[in-house]
Amino acid sequence: MKPARREAASAAIDPLPLRVIKRTVLVLLGPFYFGVIAFVPLLCARRRGFAGWYWRLVKRACSRLLWLLSVRADMSAADRLALGEDSDSLIVINHRSHLDGFVLMDVVPDRKWFTFAAKKELFETPLLRTGFTGAGLVEIDRKSGKLALDTLSEAVAAMPARRSVVLFPEGTRARTDTLGTFKAGAVLVARETGRTIRPIVIHDSDLLLPRGASVPRSGTIRVDVLPPFVCDLTASVDEDVDRLRAAMLAVFEGP
Repeated sequence: MKPARREAASAAIDPLPLRVIKRTVLVLLGPFYFGVIAFVPLLCARRRGFAGWYWRLVKRACSRLLWLLSVRADMSAADRLALGEDSDSLIVINHRSHLDGFVLMDVVPDRKWFTFAAKKELFETPLLRTGFTGAGLVEIDRKSGKLALDTLSEAVAAMPARRSVVLFPEGTRARTDTLGTFKAGAVLVARETGRTIRPIVIHDSDLLLPRGASVPRSGTIRVDVLPPFVCDLTASVDEDVDRLRAAMLAVFEGP
């Protein structure tokens, strides 16, 4: 990471007294607030229009969490417009820290819906099943790689055009200063469903919350939205994966 970018990302966005006040509020009231949001599906999941307003409720909660942590997500107006108009796609993002999902929820416009995949075992608990199903999470059976891809492809094929599942092609948080090796899952699902891939690159989240840390620093996380990536059915899957990684790497290592 370039020194100038590191300095800009790690610059605190609130004065110390305000950061202390915000984090005190988070410690005292956060468990109640976020606990209520977690239990809302138990009461409202079967109500008409639940998915739409619950999506916005969760989105607002993620934005409030970042605000209380004095973490800012920075995205250009052009990228925000492009993401809001995106449709019939899969979302692919790099993974730097536990802040990534919250940042993504914060920057996405209301008219664009994201959902995430969760392993089938998490749905076996009635409480979690109600919440996850009501929130629109995709249930993935990971007994085998082929079965997981089949269940994911079926779920994506049934989604409305404006809804996209978010996939982390590295599989886990990167352990290096560059992008990790990409898995082929997103490309395979895109080929199977005919959807494009919308790459998103997150910068500096690992600087604010490094691996092993539990409390993030104040600072700014930049988010870049790339043009749609169209799979080349005349090329191999590996060639498409390499091309996708190269496009994201160019933005990740750019200025």
